[in-house]
Amino acid sequence: MTLTGSSAAGRRVAAIAGQYLKKCVLELGGSDPFIVLGDADVEATARQALVARLQNMGQSCIAAKRFILADAIADTFVAQLKALFGQLQSGDPKDEATGIAPMAREDLRADLHAQVERSVAAGAQRVTGGAFIGTQGAYYAPAILDHVRPGMAAFDEELFGPVAAIVRVNNDEEAIRLANQTHFGLGGSVWTRDAARGEALARRIHAGCTFVNGIVKSDPRLPFGGVKESGFGRELSYHGIREFVNIKTIWIK
Repeated sequence: MTLTGSSAAGRRVAAIAGQYLKKCVLELGGSDPFIVLGDADVEATARQALVARLQNMGQSCIAAKRFILADAIADTFVAQLKALFGQLQSGDPKDEATGIAPMAREDLRADLHAQVERSVAAGAQRVTGGAFIGTQGAYYAPAILDHVRPGMAAFDEELFGPVAAIVRVNNDEEAIRLANQTHFGLGGSVWTRDAARGEALARRIHAGCTFVNGIVKSDPRLPFGGVKESGFGRELSYHGIREFVNIKTIWIK
């Protein structure tokens, strides 16, 4: 049995599978960290961050959601990302020029907006966006929340929509600690000019897949899946195929 869905749905499916002793693969929610180190190419990384956060209007389990920035580059990065967000126009989702498409449903937009409002009330700073657009369709202005910290909805919960949570850190150790301070563990990325440094940090992120200088994505050649509340088991690659079979051992003397 295999499911792509929410953590709550995953628990229910796993419970039913357990009753019948059936294996299952669960690819569930995520709150992926997007760690930008002080030596990163800020302009290029901000452009990638735009795609990483707003793919499918932010409604993706593997979308970057918590942007953990070194203090040295945080102001510049936020300014770059704000400028990129500001270039987007809402419109017909079938039009290739449209940068802001509607969310899936109006109730999901309302839930996301409530998370934004709770985060702002707790001390997060709204840099841009975070409001309904128009009266038709579940359009939501892509938002940036700065100075997000643990205890806020934007940090503790999955933001399943076009909202980027900015977390500022002093060093690599703090970046990894906050990256791992989540119930989720689907993916994560590290952005730096030093590939070896990036790999060392990526290995310490508690997630099923980590990327250095690349957006988290699924690829048929690579096993994909998460840990913690992001589920278990793997899709894709030969690892994914083997999830659907039982390994049998035959010993002959």
